[in-house]
Amino acid sequence: MSLLLTEIAELRLRAFLQASYKSENPAQGIRVSVEDGGCSGYQYALNLVHDPEPADLLVQQGRVAVYIDSQSAPLLEGVVIDYVEGLTQSGFKFSNPNATESCGCGQSFRAGDCSPTGVPCS
Repeated sequence: MSLLLTEIAELRLRAFLQASYKSENPAQGIRVSVEDGGCSGYQYALNLVHDPEPADLLVQQGRVAVYIDSQSAPLLEGVVIDYVEGLTQSGFKFSNPNATESCGCGQSFRAGDCSPTGVPCS
């Protein structure tokens, strides 16, 4: 499984993980998955992981443990996750070689004929 975090994305995700260390149940890593939704059909999800799923794939990126939902793995193969900062919008940006289309808001994508029906951006 090939998934890459840029240096700035790793730094931002480490900050989220370090903040969770103050809780009684600190996160062990970040879980990346793809869910049905968004205006193109699929949308990305990033979540703190306290207890990884047994089927999750583990990709160590620097000092961040990245758990990949096994069902989402084919759609995430080769993805590069970056963090961008701008005047009007900041956040994680996904560059996905499997995407055949991406929506204008950049938060969802289509992957050929297997994508579910999207919903308009709001």
